Amino acid sequence: MGGRANRREAIPLVTRAGSKLERHRAVIQGGIDTTSWFLGIYLADVLRFEFDWTADDWGRFTIRGMFAAATIAAIVQLLTGATTGLYRGRFRYGSFDEVANLVRAVMVTTIALAVVNRLNSQYFIPTSVVFIGGFIALMLMAGSRYVWRLLLDRRLRPNKDKGTPVLVFGAGEGGVQVVTSMQRNPESPYVPVALLDDNPAKSSLRVLGISVEGDRSSIAEAAKAHSAEMMVIAIPSAPPELLRELTDLALQAKLKVAVLPPLSEMFGAVIGISDIRPVTEADLLGRHVINTDIESIAGYITGKRVLVTGAGGSIGSELCHQLAKFAPDKLVMLDRDESALHGVQMLIEGRALLDDPNLVVCDIRDADRVLEVFKLHQPQVVFHTAALKHLPLLQLHPGEAVKTNVHGTENLLTVATACGVERFVNISTDKAADPTSVLGYSKRIAERLTAASSADTDGNYLSVRFGNVLGSRGSVLTAFRAQVDAGGPITVTDPEVTRFFMTVEEAVELVIQAGAVGRAGEALVFDMGEPVKIDDVARRFAATAERPVEIVYTGLRSGEKLHEVLLGEGEIDQRPAHPLIAHVTVPPLKIGAVAATVGDAGGDELIALLKALAYGSHETPDAGAAQEQPAAAPETDA
Repeated sequence: MGGRANRREAIPLVTRAGSKLERHRAVIQGGIDTTSWFLGIYLADVLRFEFDWTADDWGRFTIRGMFAAATIAAIVQLLTGATTGLYRGRFRYGSFDEVANLVRAVMVTTIALAVVNRLNSQYFIPTSVVFIGGFIALMLMAGSRYVWRLLLDRRLRPNKDKGTPVLVFGAGEGGVQVVTSMQRNPESPYVPVALLDDNPAKSSLRVLGISVEGDRSSIAEAAKAHSAEMMVIAIPSAPPELLRELTDLALQAKLKVAVLPPLSEMFGAVIGISDIRPVTEADLLGRHVINTDIESIAGYITGKRVLVTGAGGSIGSELCHQLAKFAPDKLVMLDRDESALHGVQMLIEGRALLDDPNLVVCDIRDADRVLEVFKLHQPQVVFHTAALKHLPLLQLHPGEAVKTNVHGTENLLTVATACGVERFVNISTDKAADPTSVLGYSKRIAERLTAASSADTDGNYLSVRFGNVLGSRGSVLTAFRAQVDAGGPITVTDPEVTRFFMTVEEAVELVIQAGAVGRAGEALVFDMGEPVKIDDVARRFAATAERPVEIVYTGLRSGEKLHEVLLGEGEIDQRPAHPLIAHVTVPPLKIGAVAATVGDAGGDELIALLKALAYGSHETPDAGAAQEQPAAAPETDA
């Protein structure tokens, strides 16, 4: 007991000693290095004569000679060190840079001493002593710096009784930086207790006293042995598959899970404690590394008049946020929801006074209002994100899908071609590939209408297609989180159902990129990785709940697929411009064909007609003839 008490009392003493050392670093280091030379030459002399003080040559090389040589060495050492910044606080204590400069200074001093010693007709000391003494002095100097660093490191260690014991998975550069940041911050809320890594070559690694104690199969064992409460996955480049597996293993061991941001968010910065954050659904379901061609994007955005429909939605608001970075001449944000426009202005400008004329309240179903907006703002680039998107509701109300997703898109395309819009990007969905629902039919028809309009203008009109967007309003993950917060149950349609996921930031970045590389009339399809089993996601949510949550299977709803696809039947995966973007050809459908075909149809009849139009099996000659008559060009202020 007494020994333990003494050790506790010793730590504050070490802390105080470390503080004093740091304040007087230059003087103390200079003194230590000078003393090291005196000790080095003396010990080298003793070794030279094999501890035989009665040897004849011992008398020749007197204490006076050793003192003279050591004095010369000390002076040269101090001058060299001062010149290189060794004694001016230029280098972090005990760092590789400091040691490298220390070696350089000792080499210069050793050579200088050897030259002066040889020029003296009566050598101060034997030549061999010069080099042996230099080596011993270097070891003493480096050793003192190592002890110094240990003292300061101990002063910076977090309090083990106050911090959360943490396992760190990943002993690479990320793991080393995480452990270092924890161990060198006395206020750290985390205390690393063990490292884990799947690489056998790192099984013997120790980082600031923290050792690697196994691979992923050892998570539960290590957690129990160290009473760990959390695991930090310190692999910024970890793919979603690895994150999911490690998270599941950690949850089984009753550990909270935290991660580091992906490399794309780090910008080469040193990892710190503040970078550690809880694992999110976005981490588990989609981390795509996107190599953006900034120059090509800037070429069609910078200095241009850009209009975004559905600007207040999940995709639209993020799209406006990212487009603003490319300095368009004007960014027109259009939405029928005034509250949504309030939110997007707050996101971009940090204020929401709703006094900007570029905030436009407009319903794309209103053709006259759409024309009025285009005449006023004369956009050169249009991103069309406005749509109705909830599959079950559109199955019940197919006419509403036609009004917004089809006729609304027709209104925009008609006005855009007449006004000479240079580039029109229609946002589609994976449900347009081999569609089985009203949502899928309507979005596929919108793709076909966009392809047809590209033939009527010199502009570049195309569609982009991707799957579920994480964090978007009404997404399955938002529903799961709400169900867990309410105590359950979590509802899943089918235990085998799968879906593609992508973060809203990644989706929008690819949308902007697609606008640069897409060719007229194409649909560009984003590679979203492997589909995710929704049941696995639900079970992961249930595992994070504070109390048991039941999972209930409700069955697939009308129009839903068990497994979504990104490419339809007959579409070929070709990626000529970007590794994550496939280009597919879309058969055109003339503007007016939908109205001519569906007429006043409703219910199941309307759904059947939409399906036929989506697949190209029901296109009336009258619709084509109607398109032969060019639309009257609207008057513009140009």
